[in-house]
Amino acid sequence: MGLFGTKKKVEEVASGGEAVLADGTKIGIARRVDCLGVSCPRPQLMTKKAINEVAVGDIIEVLADNPSSVEALPPLCDELDATHLETVKASHCWHIYIRKD
Repeated sequence: MGLFGTKKKVEEVASGGEAVLADGTKIGIARRVDCLGVSCPRPQLMTKKAINEVAVGDIIEVLADNPSSVEALPPLCDELDATHLETVKASHCWHIYIRKD
């Protein structure tokens, strides 16, 4: 293990991956970014890379377990020409849904 932990890769979700938002809206997920176990600024950099690789209208799901990273991602969306759709707290992490505009 290096100084900043193991290198995580952006995981592409197989077709059909979807989530349901709090309002009941079903969304298809184009990419899943696994940021579990990593801290700032790595989740922001991984999210930026994933947003740059998907098409306009695609949705990425970011998995994060670092509270400061979870707080930093929604404001980052303005810089990325993206929209923060929702952050959902799960038992061991947060699921952050972001759509590329």
